Amino acid sequence: MQFTSEQRFDDGVLQREFTLGEIPGTLWTSGIAPAPLVLMAHNNGLPKADPRLVARARYTAARGYAVATIDAAGCGDRPRSAAEERARADLRRALQAGEPVDEIFESLVGPMVEKAVPEWQVTLDALLELPEIAGPVGYSGGWTALGIRLAVVEPRIAAAGFFAGGFVPRAQREEARQVTIPLLLLLQWDDEGNPRQRALDLFDAFGSKEKTLHANLGGHTGTPWFELEDGCRFLDRHLK
Repeated sequence: MQFTSEQRFDDGVLQREFTLGEIPGTLWTSGIAPAPLVLMAHNNGLPKADPRLVARARYTAARGYAVATIDAAGCGDRPRSAAEERARADLRRALQAGEPVDEIFESLVGPMVEKAVPEWQVTLDALLELPEIAGPVGYSGGWTALGIRLAVVEPRIAAAGFFAGGFVPRAQREEARQVTIPLLLLLQWDDEGNPRQRALDLFDAFGSKEKTLHANLGGHTGTPWFELEDGCRFLDRHLK
């Protein structure tokens, strides 16, 4: 892992860009060491510099966590495969025509999860070698499909906060039954791109004995800011 730049903000949070082979990432820390680690993942091709993700990361770091994100394959400025580009083009056409899009999402999101998991695990290995970071590890992010797979295959993750607004392929909906760590699932009740019943069914499917559902009125990007504070309290219970 090589750090390439750093910036200190007025709230005391230090933001450092890093590279790990071909993987670009960002780490936020607040000077409290060793700190529990929170992985924040994003999907749909968004960059790690997306303002909403950065705001969540800085807030969480200021609460005493080390927070890390990466641009997985196909996200941010990383190259996208020809199959991904075709799937995205098909998705745009289907949305404009008002056609069903589930099978297109399956062909797009499923392979992205398969490629992203090993990169996140390699990143986790490197992060936990840093002296300012210690376990346990939490997951928090809008890429629920990735979070489900990581929760199943990665025993170092002790708790997870998911957003129900992202498409979850069939494989990960089945894997949800194997997830047993404490969970917090956020649901926007009027999310235009995610059928409400599908999100409720996913919540039912999780095998965790401790799982909490927070539902708020509003569309996909309307999650209230106070949910970030509640999410940190959830992490505090399980990571500190």
